[in-house]
Amino acid sequence: MIPVMEFRQFTEQQPAFRVLKPWWDVFTDYLSVIMLMIGVFGCTLQVMQDKIICLPQRMSPNTSEVELKSLLHLQSNFSEPPREMKGLKTNLDIQQYSFINQMCYEKALHWYAKYFPYLVLIHTVVFMVCSNFWFKFPGSSSKIEHFVSMLGKCFDSPWTTRALSEVSGENPEEKDSKKSSNLALSPGEGSLEKTQSLRSIPEKIVADKASASVLDKKEGEQAKALFEKVKKFRLHVEEGDILYLMYVRQTVFKVFKCILIIAYNSSLVNRVQHRVHCKVEITDMTGYREFECNHTMAHLFSKLSYCYLCLVAVYGLTSLYTSYWLFYRSLKEYSFEYVRQETGINDIPDVKNDFAFMLHMIDQYDPLYSKRFAVFLSEVSENKLKQLNLNHEWTAEKLRQRIQTNNNNRLELQLFMLPGLPDTVFELSELQSLKLEIINNVTIPASVSQLEDLQELSLYQCSLKLHTTATSFLKENLKVLRVKFDDNRELPNWMYSLRNLEELYLIGSFSTDASKNIVLESLREMKCLKTLSLKSNLTKIPQSIVDVSSHLQRLYLHNDGTKLVMLNNLKKMINLIELELVRCDLERIPHAIFSLTNLQELDLKENNIRSIEEIVSFQHLRKLTCLKLWYNGIMYIPEHIKKLGSLERLYFSHNKIEILPSHLFLCNKLRYLDLSNNDIRFIPPEIGVLQSLQYFSVTCNKIENLPDELFFCKKLKTLKLGKNSLSLLSPKISYLAQLTYLELKGNHFEALPQELGNCRALKRNCLIVEETLFETLPSDVRDQMRAE
Repeated sequence: MIPVMEFRQFTEQQPAFRVLKPWWDVFTDYLSVIMLMIGVFGCTLQVMQDKIICLPQRMSPNTSEVELKSLLHLQSNFSEPPREMKGLKTNLDIQQYSFINQMCYEKALHWYAKYFPYLVLIHTVVFMVCSNFWFKFPGSSSKIEHFVSMLGKCFDSPWTTRALSEVSGENPEEKDSKKSSNLALSPGEGSLEKTQSLRSIPEKIVADKASASVLDKKEGEQAKALFEKVKKFRLHVEEGDILYLMYVRQTVFKVFKCILIIAYNSSLVNRVQHRVHCKVEITDMTGYREFECNHTMAHLFSKLSYCYLCLVAVYGLTSLYTSYWLFYRSLKEYSFEYVRQETGINDIPDVKNDFAFMLHMIDQYDPLYSKRFAVFLSEVSENKLKQLNLNHEWTAEKLRQRIQTNNNNRLELQLFMLPGLPDTVFELSELQSLKLEIINNVTIPASVSQLEDLQELSLYQCSLKLHTTATSFLKENLKVLRVKFDDNRELPNWMYSLRNLEELYLIGSFSTDASKNIVLESLREMKCLKTLSLKSNLTKIPQSIVDVSSHLQRLYLHNDGTKLVMLNNLKKMINLIELELVRCDLERIPHAIFSLTNLQELDLKENNIRSIEEIVSFQHLRKLTCLKLWYNGIMYIPEHIKKLGSLERLYFSHNKIEILPSHLFLCNKLRYLDLSNNDIRFIPPEIGVLQSLQYFSVTCNKIENLPDELFFCKKLKTLKLGKNSLSLLSPKISYLAQLTYLELKGNHFEALPQELGNCRALKRNCLIVEETLFETLPSDVRDQMRAE
């Protein structure tokens, strides 16, 4: 016997591939095994037993009359029982019979009767190869191998078990409460989007470190690696449909082959006969030309052929059903709708092409595989896993060590480029300010209400979502919001619902169309907004800003060089205290500013202002105390400046001023005067009028002498004279008893006056001068300055 195991190489495949074999493939495999056994059995009989037995035929057209008469005589006497029965003698030996059998087998027996077992064997092997060819073809086997490998890992992953078990174990009351809260949420409040729905892992369980279901670090890393593999594999497999086409082609081929086998077998099965007439020209060897033969296996082969036809028919019907399944259903698309409904993971994406086809095949094996695999297609599930790992890495103690005091004297926690926001942040009850930079997929849960002192939130290039309860909490508590974005569509919608917000800082570029309404129309809902800062590329002041002008006190517009036109809307902002128009490409001081009677501070930094003749109109701004005209191209200061009697701080640095008018010093309330980085050569003696002056800077000019009247400004605390052409420092500097900072570096001094020692508040670290020049002071003066 030929063992069936010899044919294993035709069907050998990895056991894991069984998940891609639906019931019809398994059924046809068993049919193939039965057909293979029929073929092997028939071939074995052909080899081991005699194929045909032949006897010579005495009756022939050439028989002599004598022989014929003798034969008839024997037949006539046949009725009388002979004394001893004897057969007809042929006088042939065993070799001649063997020769006759072989010749008649080759010449007279029909080819179908001779080769039927081999046909069965060949057809069956073809069926087996065809059924498993897509597992072996290089273009498809690699995809199948990777898919089956990932499928097994995803099925056995502790993360999958945890995610699905939390779904099944969730309290129904909690589900009802969540549904009711979602229904109560208004669209404008922008809470959790529909895609954020991994209800399978409640936050209380994530925060509970002692829970037995929490993954260890190794398991978490393995799950993260699986998420990345699934993402890349999905992108690769969804590009083509080679698996689908291979399976369709092999199924169509099997149907066609079954029809062909049934057709020719049905017409030839009756050729398998027991009695075969043989006529061969071997008279010279045997003395006979015609023979009657018996096909010894005809009866068995006939039964086997009918059995084989039945098996092929069943095989063909199964293949027809497979074809119907392939063409009737849309196998290039796979929907996880039932998984989304069952698990509550609403962001599982539908897939297509080969990825979808393999999932359809898996469903025929066990739908549980698709359900568990779907967890690794969910971004929310991936983010939740990252959240678990993040909570393990960033403990509350570690975060508390990073808390610092910011410029607003608030306790601030800054987090930069993390994969998410640790839930342990909300355990820091003392936190007053939270700053997040370049963190994606941030979700602020309801537990933010534990931060009772939180007043400031900074979001720099972060995508943020809020839980409904978190939105309500921030509405009542948040005072300061800073948002930096790349696209105005990244602005959070929940921002407009912060009714108690007092300061709003927005940094980013708006599109041309968006700049007309700036997507800020809802600012009118911010009834408490007092400070608004926009660092963008506006072409005009949005109407939405004018709508909040009744309570807006500080407006900062940093325009990044884009020309700002149509400033008439400024007239309506009568309550403005501070106004900054920085880098707005202004050529003149806007006339609309002169209507802001409550204005106290004006900053026109980095524009293209060359003439300030309109400065006379500032006399109507009785409360204006600070004027910043620095970083422009101003050539001179008009004498009208003397009418600005309320000025206390004046910035003229980084301009092109050459002459200081004496009228400037009639602003006798000046406490801060910055004239650095100009072309000034002379300081008028009228500077002595400024008895309130505390800060005076003329660094980076061309001054050669200092008037003695400068030292009559006895309240001076900061005096900056560096990088000029001074060669002598008057001993009258001793009059400046309150001087704490003196810059002299970059001049032509040969020595410093010893009277500098009378400036008791001046220390060495605040005396900016060359070391060699400092050594010219008496040793006691040097020791005094070095003393703390």
